[in-house]
Amino acid sequence: MSSISSVLKNIRSKSPLVHNITNYVVMNNTANALLAVGASPVMAHAIEEVKDIVTVSSSLVINMGTLSEKWVESMLMAAEQAKATNTPFVFDPVGVGASAYRTEVAQKIIDTATPNIIRGNASEIMALAKLTNSTKGVDSTMETQDAIEGATLLAKKLNNTVVISGAIDYIITADTVSKIENGSPLMAKITGMGCTATALVGACLGVEENAHLAAVAAMAIMGVAGDMADEKSAGPGSFQMYFYDSLYDITPNILDAKVKTNA
Repeated sequence: MSSISSVLKNIRSKSPLVHNITNYVVMNNTANALLAVGASPVMAHAIEEVKDIVTVSSSLVINMGTLSEKWVESMLMAAEQAKATNTPFVFDPVGVGASAYRTEVAQKIIDTATPNIIRGNASEIMALAKLTNSTKGVDSTMETQDAIEGATLLAKKLNNTVVISGAIDYIITADTVSKIENGSPLMAKITGMGCTATALVGACLGVEENAHLAAVAAMAIMGVAGDMADEKSAGPGSFQMYFYDSLYDITPNILDAKVKTNA
């Protein structure tokens, strides 16, 4: 199996096209993060073009942070096309469980096409696994470890990979559980960092067929870049600036040296 650092090398050499149907709160953030790490973002949600964009993309990322009827239609259309074209698909069920509508939309998306990777916080993963329906907006109300059982059941049910983001990130595929212990507490003070992690998962999955390795690599890149930014920043504002710089500056050697993982 390839290494975490080789996934980063491949992103830099191949510049995968990552199709994002995401929320308008984070479009700029996630596009800049993808550019900084070496990928090519496209943010396309018009129903008139989603099928064409999915077909030419290296991966599809669906993030349901800000839902509306037309965007949901685009998401379902894109998921269906990803299934038809065998395009790797990442799903971020933002706020699932916070409303009946969000839960319904998340279920429709998964029913349309099983995501190769699902990434969420502990509350979202628990809600998706139907072990709980309690969420607080898009913030996690549970510890990451509490969601491991639910994530394991979900991953086995869907035969895919599930990522739980938190102070420690857990990546679960069947009976394999990997963890990443990098990252800064400041990441929780900036909107869209979870969405950025999902976009990075899309970049990694665009160059790595092994979904588990792709997810581990993405969370490692995210966490190590967070550590690097934390060393220079004075607060959330400067952290965000240094985080993009760190994604740009991170090298395979730095990643290997700084990552804290059992993978």
